[in-house]
Amino acid sequence: MKKYTNTGSKDTRSGFGAGMTELGQKNENVVALCADLIGSLKFDDFKKNHPERFFQIGIAEANMIGIAAGLTIGGKIPFTGTFASFSTGRVYDQIRQSVAYSEKNVKICASHAGLTLGEDGATHQILEDIGLMKMLPGMTVINTCDYNQTKAATIALADHHGPAYLRFGRPVVPNFMPADEPFVIGKAILLNEGTDVTIVATGHLVWEALVAAEALEAKGISAEVINIHTIKPLDEEAILKSLAKTKCIVTAEEHNILGGLGESVSRVLALHHPAPQEFVAVNDSFGESGTPEQLMEKYKLNNQAIVAAAEKVIKRK
Repeated sequence: MKKYTNTGSKDTRSGFGAGMTELGQKNENVVALCADLIGSLKFDDFKKNHPERFFQIGIAEANMIGIAAGLTIGGKIPFTGTFASFSTGRVYDQIRQSVAYSEKNVKICASHAGLTLGEDGATHQILEDIGLMKMLPGMTVINTCDYNQTKAATIALADHHGPAYLRFGRPVVPNFMPADEPFVIGKAILLNEGTDVTIVATGHLVWEALVAAEALEAKGISAEVINIHTIKPLDEEAILKSLAKTKCIVTAEEHNILGGLGESVSRVLALHHPAPQEFVAVNDSFGESGTPEQLMEKYKLNNQAIVAAAEKVIKRK
């Protein structure tokens, strides 16, 4: 397997902005809606180059979702943008009724997700959004790991018909996925082959999983690392293929332990391949104010936590 290296840290929200810039140039049906956060969502270039396809809704997120749903009727492909907390929890009823139930082709794009929002604190650090969105029938849920993958996912969503939730973040994180890596919705990416333990990670925890795999290798433990960028539909085949070798699994995510990737994987195990599983996730609590680094350390969402979980789950085989 090829080694993945950090080519320079970038924020994933800028990957979204770059993807929107490219979509603006190549797909005239793509429109953008923003809830008074143009700079934070990196909509600047899209607004500058395509003002007739950019709609500043203001601090009226529920209205934004309704407008987006309406725009699809005329064949437009709306991408809505605001913080993850406002993209999901604040407007869940509108998403459920006007987008999911109505099967509208709306792309709900959410920045500042998880603990790494940082100093804004618990009210803005939504940790339950993946669970909220994956429970909606027909909703595709994507959680990208770096700048390149976020850009690729944004572009791919324009060709995907149906409601979708795209989750990304605020801080700069390692950019390690190749810029030309194909982004296939629902298809996991095998990053590192191993035989002793499977590590499936999503979002910012993917890089931490790769670092953990190196630390485990130094201890004589062979870890298989899988990048699960699509939570729904989940690539069950990739998970089961890996489990057939390793017989145990660790899930890692910047999300509540309830309702996220870990529980989706548990369902796969229960139905098809019962095996020991350990979870690296926030243990049923809200976040708090602090730097992203401080919070990931306190809530045990880092490579050290993944190493500990891997060593623990191996003993349970």
